Amino acid sequence: MRKLAVLLVLSSGTFAFAGVSISAPANGVTVSSPVQYVASASSSCSKGISAMGVYTGPGQLVYTSQGAKLNTLINLNPGVYNTVVEEWDNCGGASVTPVKITVGSGSQVSVSAPKPNSTVSSTVQYVASASSSCSKGVSAMGIYTAPGKLAYTSQGAQLNATLTLNAGVYDTVVEAWDNCGGASVAPVTITVGGTSTSGVFTNLQEQTGWNGYALLPPLYNICTSCTPSGPQATWSMTQNISSPSLSGKSSLMDIGGETVYSDILWNNHLIGNFSSQGMPDNNQTIVPSLHNFTYDVYFYVEEPSVSQALEFDINQFVGGYSYIWGHECRIAGGNEWDIWDNPSQTWHPTGIACKPLANAWNHLVLQVQRTSDNHILFQSITLNGVTSTLNYYEDPTTTTWYGVTINYQQDGNYQQTPYSVWLDKVNFTYW
Repeated sequence: MRKLAVLLVLSSGTFAFAGVSISAPANGVTVSSPVQYVASASSSCSKGISAMGVYTGPGQLVYTSQGAKLNTLINLNPGVYNTVVEEWDNCGGASVTPVKITVGSGSQVSVSAPKPNSTVSSTVQYVASASSSCSKGVSAMGIYTAPGKLAYTSQGAQLNATLTLNAGVYDTVVEAWDNCGGASVAPVTITVGGTSTSGVFTNLQEQTGWNGYALLPPLYNICTSCTPSGPQATWSMTQNISSPSLSGKSSLMDIGGETVYSDILWNNHLIGNFSSQGMPDNNQTIVPSLHNFTYDVYFYVEEPSVSQALEFDINQFVGGYSYIWGHECRIAGGNEWDIWDNPSQTWHPTGIACKPLANAWNHLVLQVQRTSDNHILFQSITLNGVTSTLNYYEDPTTTTWYGVTINYQQDGNYQQTPYSVWLDKVNFTYW
């Protein structure tokens, strides 16, 4: 962070102190395009700051914003730039801070929590990762809670930290530094206050809390007499698999048995009743504050065609209501995504194609919401980088359960052909 204080002599003959504080980019770093500029300004001018701007070269004003804060992305071609951030106050004064940068390529910071523009509790969890084209890799990562206020640092390309913040609005920044002198940033504006909570559970596939159940046709209720050894349906979950794996600890999910079209459901209670994450929420303050959820998972299947379907569900039970966001990749039935209508107990085709890659890792991200008027909103499905927007609303049903859970399910085909799926990097974000 650089701050240049300037003593200004105004036309009236009075004096004013002004300064521009820049939290990103840092002076002298190598960054990728687009370049994130985050800055603020101060002035002793009683009328305050009028505007701020970014110059990428002499006379090249490429961006302006009103007020004393600036946060923007600027696309720049590779090269060296003597950029300048300037502020103008309402007394006719101005001040500048120069920032020399080298624009390269291949660096990135990805923040999974907290979500930008979310409202969070005073205990804020940050989860982020970084990549760089630098052959020596990422050196460290850090969190700025304000320009020049580096509140946390960690070594390497992964960051998972909890900060305690007072109520207010924060223009936070997560930054990564590589071993070649480069840096990259990701801004995350949050509001601290109220009763909202946010967080993320990472690598759930390697953690405890998973329970498997057989679902037999035609009713598909949980079979209380079934065991993993069969014979109606067989199943197993083997954790800490090194290959195939992205994290080095994938989980192998197997299904088989004698009863055709049998399904195996795996369930994990995350928050509330029977929490596997140490969050029983006994005072029932966390779950009611949650409205947004992201289910982020990688899955590997050798031959997708032997699967009738793969299912990924998010469930919230609160206020006497059950909110079920069921997503089914119907493979043998036509390679299409279906979503679950809980009141009608039926699947609705979406028209969105679902064709998982064979012998490869598939990346799935599901985004859902419990709306402010307590309806179920299916927002989007992203498979292998292709995002399909749903914006489909549904009603909840009644329940006595309390908490937040996720499901993963494998469905058997007309021959109940045994097959395996590997899960990895299973992350679940809530806010």
